[in-house]
Amino acid sequence: MSLAPEAVKTLSNITTATITTVLLKKGLRNVWLRGTKPLRPGQKRLVGPAFTLRFVPAREDLATPESWSKPISTRGAIEAMPEGCIAVVDAMGVTDAGIFGDILCARMVKRGVAALITDGVVRDVEGVLGTGLPVWCDGYAAPPSVAGLTFVGWGEPIGCGGVAIFPDDVIVADQDGAVVIPQAFLDHVLAEGVEQERMEAWIVNEVNNGAVLPGLYPMNAETKARYAASKK
Repeated sequence: MSLAPEAVKTLSNITTATITTVLLKKGLRNVWLRGTKPLRPGQKRLVGPAFTLRFVPAREDLATPESWSKPISTRGAIEAMPEGCIAVVDAMGVTDAGIFGDILCARMVKRGVAALITDGVVRDVEGVLGTGLPVWCDGYAAPPSVAGLTFVGWGEPIGCGGVAIFPDDVIVADQDGAVVIPQAFLDHVLAEGVEQERMEAWIVNEVNNGAVLPGLYPMNAETKARYAASKK
């Protein structure tokens, strides 16, 4: 799935915090991927369809350096990544084995991958930063992936940071971490997210002008009327 440029532009102006609020109102509570922090401070917000990859615990006969040359490998997965996707990797929260290093991240940049998101860690951190690939992860570690993980495939449902991610779900990541927007809720978030941002900006302005919170946040009937009038 490719996202329409208009959708990407709209979501690029909606914070992950706002998205979680909008989805919470629809009953979706578990959409924020735990352990996904921007590797580079100040990383701008990014949006894209999820390209999923999955690791399982290391098994000595499978998690070997030789496995890197097999068709089912992280190398093979990267060559299957479409331009503009966000690679979302289920590393089971393992933080003592880096799933990707600088060489793999450099190849992802060449393929036009928008970002890498994982509940695990990367290695060769200086080199990874040098590639310019935006990364959200739980830190970094020197050992390679096979020291603690076995790669098993891509393009299937995964769990990342305790959240179910399906291929082509929409991912938005910013300084607060990464969130998933299920495809069925994309249009709702596009519509309601913009309004939520507008409303909260108005509330912040009211606070800066000295307004008290009771009756303002959340709004009572009088405040809702004033807000509605401000949009005319």
